[in-house]
Amino acid sequence: MRLALTAILSVLTILQVQAQQGYELGGWVGTAWYFGDLNNNNSFSMPGLAGGVTARYDFDERVSLRGGASMARVRADDAVLGNEFEQKRNLHFRSMVWEGHLAGEFNFMPYVHGSRNHRFTPHIFGGFVVFGYNPQAELDGRWVDLQPYGTEGQELNDEYYAVSMAWLLGGGIKFDISQNLSVNIEWGGRFTGTDYLDDVSGMYPDKDALLRRRGADAVRLSDPSTSDPQIGATGRQRGNSKDNDSYHFFSIGIMRFFGGIKCPPVSREY
Repeated sequence: MRLALTAILSVLTILQVQAQQGYELGGWVGTAWYFGDLNNNNSFSMPGLAGGVTARYDFDERVSLRGGASMARVRADDAVLGNEFEQKRNLHFRSMVWEGHLAGEFNFMPYVHGSRNHRFTPHIFGGFVVFGYNPQAELDGRWVDLQPYGTEGQELNDEYYAVSMAWLLGGGIKFDISQNLSVNIEWGGRFTGTDYLDDVSGMYPDKDALLRRRGADAVRLSDPSTSDPQIGATGRQRGNSKDNDSYHFFSIGIMRFFGGIKCPPVSREY
């Protein structure tokens, strides 16, 4: 009996890699892209700047819980990205995005800070995001907020919310550059719960009703099309409400580790 217990405990000791527990703090810079009604071709030709801070708690050498805050600018323009019809549609936007995220993270390989043998790993992460946004368009040389204009015929005080949630899914690689510092290179997609990140989702509104409700500038922002006559007939499709928008980050960051090695407990003799 004693021999069997000794053998089992020996096997468990071998299988139990020393667990590194602690937390990491750091920051990152990168690039943001938007995909939606004004970028149906998934073009990467209109990037925006992005940056943020990240905190991570390492439960062991493979599993972590992470959170962070970031901001970015996303944009798109029919005149640049669109097909022939979309170029005539002539819509465009830009928006700052502010977000916070919480996610679980998994390392494909054991990752131990300061180790010669476990200093590199690919990883994946997934969780959720709460974000705010504010789509704008240029009008007579100035950038104006689009939400208050109800460009798709929204009733007064019934505009879309400027705060939404998104699912977060991403991955990358991390590697040590010193005992406590690591470089993290990541791609993270935010698959949102809104189709109004770009202010475009449904149908063109009745222009006469929009004029009475919101004014002449609202009509111009709703349908800036270049064709004659303009393409924005009442009820004509302006966007695709069946597909929500998404935005994505490519980032390079530096993280500092605060923690140490948690050795396996010494077993008692039986």
